[in-house]
Order: sequence, then C-alpha cells, then structure tokens
Amino acid sequence: MSSTNSAPVSDSRAAERAEVLDKARRAKAVTAELAGYTSARKNEILLAAADAVVAATDRLVAANERDIAAGAESGMSPSLIDRLRLGPDRVQGVAAGLRQVAGLPDPVGEVLRGSTLPNGLRLSQVRVPLGVMGMVYEARPNVTVDAFGLALKSGNVALLRGSKSAKRTNAALVEVLREVLVEQGAPADLVQLLPCATHDSVQDLITARGLVDVVIPRGGAGLINAVVTGATVPAIETGTGNCHLYIDASADLEQAIAILLNGKTRRPSVCNATETVLVDAALPADQVRRVFTALADAGVTVHGDVDNLAAAGVAGELLDAVVPATDADWSDEYLSMDIAAKVVDGVHAAVSHIAQFGSGHTEAVAARDWYVCEVFAQAVDAAAVSVNASTAYTDGEQYGMGAEIGISTQKLHARGPMGLPELTSSKWIVRGDGQCRP
Repeated sequence: MSSTNSAPVSDSRAAERAEVLDKARRAKAVTAELAGYTSARKNEILLAAADAVVAATDRLVAANERDIAAGAESGMSPSLIDRLRLGPDRVQGVAAGLRQVAGLPDPVGEVLRGSTLPNGLRLSQVRVPLGVMGMVYEARPNVTVDAFGLALKSGNVALLRGSKSAKRTNAALVEVLREVLVEQGAPADLVQLLPCATHDSVQDLITARGLVDVVIPRGGAGLINAVVTGATVPAIETGTGNCHLYIDASADLEQAIAILLNGKTRRPSVCNATETVLVDAALPADQVRRVFTALADAGVTVHGDVDNLAAAGVAGELLDAVVPATDADWSDEYLSMDIAAKVVDGVHAAVSHIAQFGSGHTEAVAARDWYVCEVFAQAVDAAAVSVNASTAYTDGEQYGMGAEIGISTQKLHARGPMGLPELTSSKWIVRGDGQCRP
C-alpha cells in the first residue's frame, strides 16, 4: 500500500519542480528584452498596471476574502490576518505604489564612476539589472505588486513565490499584471507566480543556478533562514526585526514615551516595530513607572524579569501584569502587542544587550545627552540607528527612497531599505581606440 500511495506524491513533486524550472527558463528568456526598455516604456507599463489594479478591485477583494476565510478557519494569528488582508483601501495603496515607482529615477544606465587612463582608455562603471529576481514571501499580497513594480523599473524579471495562505489573492494579482503586459505589447513572462502547494518549490527556486540571478526572502525568521542557508543562488537577506529602544536617564521622558508607543503600537505586525525597551537604571523610579503605565494604558503586554523591574520601581498592578521572560523573549520578533522590557546600567549595557540579542535591523535611543547618542549610534551594529526617533521610520518611502523591496540586514551589496538602486548590479565598460596591453 505504501508504494501505491507514494507514486502520486512523487509524480506531483516532479511536476512542481518542472513547473518552477520551466518558469525560470521563461523568465531568463525575456531578460534581454526588458533590459532594452527605456524609462518611458517601463513607466507606461507601470501606470497602466496601476489603473488595471484599481479597476480589478472587486475581483481582487473577492479572492482575498476567500484567503482570509481559509486563514481564519486554520487558526491563523491576528497579526498574519492583518498582513494578509487586501481591502479596497489597500488596493488603492498598491496602485499608488506602482505610480510612485513610475515617478522614481531609473537607476539603469547610471554612471557610478569613470575616468580616462593615460593611454586613452575611457572607463565607466554603470548600473545594470540583476536579471531574474526570485522573491519568496509570506502572507502580504501587496508584496506581489511591489516586487513586480520595483523589478520592472530596475530592469529585472520577477519570479514570485508567495505563501499558500495568499494563493488566491496572489494569483488574481499576477493575472491582472500579466493581462496588462500583454495589452502593452510586453511579454507576460516579465512576471510569473510559482506554485506554493509545498515548501519544495522554494528549494527549487533558490537552487536554480544559471536561471535565477538573485533571490530575496521576505517574511519570518524561519523562512529567511531557510532561504539564506539553503540557496545556491545569490541571496539578499532581509532580516527579522527585533528592534530595541533604549531610554536613557537624560531623555525627554514625554518624547521617549511617544517614540516608544509609536514604535510598538502603530503597526505591531511589521518588521520595524519596537519589540524591546531598555530602560536606564539611573532613571528615577517614578519616571520608570510612567513608562510602564503608558505601555499598560496602550494595551501592551510586558515580558521581563520581575525582580529586575521591581528593583527599578515597577510595582503593584504594573508588576503583577508582567509576564516572566524566557530566553526567547529577548530575541524573538513578537509582531503583536507584546514587548520585552529590561532595566540596564547605562548606554554601554544597552549596547551590549543589543549586540547579544539584536537582529541587525533597527535600534533606537532616546536621550538628550550628546555623548550617549553618539556612543549608541557608533557602537550599535544595525542596518539603521534612530536617535530620538521611532523605529517605525525604517522604511524606504519614509527615507525618501520611494518604494522598497525589503530591509536588508546583511552587510554586502545592500543594507537597510532596498529601493531601485539596490536591485541593480554594475558593469565596467572600457572604450578604446586599438590599445593593446604591453
């Protein structure tokens, strides 16, 4: 019986792998055509896609509602349901994102540097597309359109592997985008959606050397780790966000509390949300209590060492409400109305804690002492450091870069918000007049 049952599984697996590789080959086949598109041509397609997405709102929302219902039935967490939701307002936001990308400078062809050698050779280093861009992501169907738009404008072909939880929404979105491409006289294969029935399709994508030029994971720690450790294709790590806020004794407390609440409660389910607050032991007990009262009033559950917090002045109902912290609390990304809290002995202790538990995404400090701010900014190893500002600002649009594909926490090629320039590579062009090397 076991051999009979295993045959269909094996056939299904072979078919899935064949589909991934076939779509990768088709993507590779259209890279040269896309690389030749002018900025005006790419912008025309993007603006047409924005209009088509809005026109298809009812169709997209209906598909999304089926995904939402399936997610709720399977016990999906509220934070993931929020990421999955694509109502009419978010559809408008997705279309606005495409229009925004159309208005951004085209990085392709930009001359990064150049010179003329004494022998007359003229050198120039110019930006060029990466080629086939594989994207692996969870829930958030808006990423489907964001990835298409950013890939197209930077001259890359999008090969998208969304999650099973958003399969109906993603399929509807890609169907709309492919229809637009055909209407615009462009190859439909400039964007393709990969199968998501099993996790094996991710492995097929990230090991398709020679067909896929780069893969970018966007999601939880498990997904990102699986991609960056299993890929034979170059991968850009967009890390999880265990973001900290250190409140120094010199801080403007009202300002610090506002920064804390904005980072934690504005949108808890995103990677730039504040997940840990570190409070200076030199802060007076009544001010420490004000910090924790503000969290409680905002509906935030505190996880921490009860003795550590009690020694700093947290007491009564505030202390009773603290959830005793485990080792996981210091390193996990909650993505919910929860926060880890610890009292530390000054800025150096805060930096040490972050070095041990931080994810390299965004770290923030609230302080009026210039020395404290500079020590924190220089010593913390992260893609972004916010001084007297919310961690929520780590975002390509907020940085004035326009739309982004993700926040890179690695140190090679791209770090921090990844916009259009980060989705390009470069090549050297050497122009001569018959020079031969002696």
